[in-house]
Amino acid sequence: MRRILITNAKGGCGKSTLATNLASVYATKGYCTALFDHDEQRSSMRWLRQREATELPIIHGVDASRNRVQNVTRSWQLRVPDNTERVIIDTPAGLKGSELIQQLTGVDDILIPVVPSPIDIHATADFIRDLLLIGKVRERHIRLGIIANRVRANTLSFRSLERFLKSLDIPVVARLRDTQNYTHAAEQGSGVHEIKSSSKKLDIPHWQALTDWLEAEASFAEQQKHA
Repeated sequence: MRRILITNAKGGCGKSTLATNLASVYATKGYCTALFDHDEQRSSMRWLRQREATELPIIHGVDASRNRVQNVTRSWQLRVPDNTERVIIDTPAGLKGSELIQQLTGVDDILIPVVPSPIDIHATADFIRDLLLIGKVRERHIRLGIIANRVRANTLSFRSLERFLKSLDIPVVARLRDTQNYTHAAEQGSGVHEIKSSSKKLDIPHWQALTDWLEAEASFAEQQKHA
């Protein structure tokens, strides 16, 4: 099982969009996939309820934001099927301190979505600093990847985001377009690659690049484990 955390302290950067689409990509590829939703807004859980009404590949959902059910332990509440291969974890905004460290437990990869605005860029820079200094993700051998979200090329905000990303020693794994395709996908409980739209062909390569990076890292980790 590989655990992929989607997180950023800044709200509105597209964590749930990233989590739901990544889960749908893995499910489509045949992986037994689970989606955890730690956000009290439950955006990912609403998306899953929409998906349950379709014939799209099944994704196991875990509403991790709920308070503990009476007579049920937290570990039982957060259980996943034994054959689960990929776990995608959607987190709330504002994670810091002990809450942040708790979310890092058992995680293999962290994906950080960021949108091209000065406020978001500064907030993301502070959050990455917390991951490195407080979360000690490099000492834990947790891999970090940046997702540039809602990108419109050749704008001042995009160029500012590009300069910021180049200053980091963290790979930019994908650059996602600013498109209504993601809104349509969310309404249908599908991934952007699953909707009926001719323009989705512009979006699919970004998700392929993302999963290629994640799976290359997974293969490397397995090789190191058995070396």
